[in-house]
Amino acid sequence: MSSITNSNKNGITITLVIFACVAFLVFVISSCGKSGNASPKGLNIQYEILNLSPDMMPVSLFIDNKQVNSAPYIFGVRQGYFYVPSTDVPYQIRSVQYSGTTYLTRTDSLKAGAKYSLFIVGSRGDGSDTTIFTVDTSGTPTPGRGKIRFVDASPSGTGGLDVLANDTPLFSGVAYQKISKYIELPVGNYDLKIQPTGTTTVIKELTPVTIQDGRLYTLYAYGYTSRADTAAFNAATIVNK
Repeated sequence: MSSITNSNKNGITITLVIFACVAFLVFVISSCGKSGNASPKGLNIQYEILNLSPDMMPVSLFIDNKQVNSAPYIFGVRQGYFYVPSTDVPYQIRSVQYSGTTYLTRTDSLKAGAKYSLFIVGSRGDGSDTTIFTVDTSGTPTPGRGKIRFVDASPSGTGGLDVLANDTPLFSGVAYQKISKYIELPVGNYDLKIQPTGTTTVIKELTPVTIQDGRLYTLYAYGYTSRADTAAFNAATIVNK
């Protein structure tokens, strides 16, 4: 009787051990492949891709030859920041339609704790496609103020673009692919107008744009003034902090 009882106990113990091992393996397998939602230990680097090239079609980001995005980057649609899984280069923009085809490559040195954006601009069709790389960190604004900068990502802005805030000049003569410095603005709501340098013609107006205390913002222009479709001239803002 005793030997039968011990045998039963041993069988139960073995079953529990096997169950625990299986549960652990399921956990490990389910955890593999998840990226972007948490920062790898010690990195804490956030990155954002903005596809502003109307004829490039959907693309993906590969870091060290591994795809890191779950949804493709399409023209004019922001997905927001994500935590990079690695700083190993290259960072490659690859076609979704033509698997394995690399369009653009970056080998930037990224610093822990920083934020970055990569604007894909130009036209794939005429070979003018390129990238604008920005560092999205800056010193803390004066209390009661925020900071804003301007990125000219519009191929129509080759002669420069001006930005007015509540009809007061904010940025002047920012050329295509150029990035202004962050400047401070008092907390409040602003009517932002964009016009070609040297003219008073407003080609885009954003209102209201709210500047909050201690925040960092990027205003960017993209698209073509010669187009009236989805690739028409446009502008938007990013909250960097």
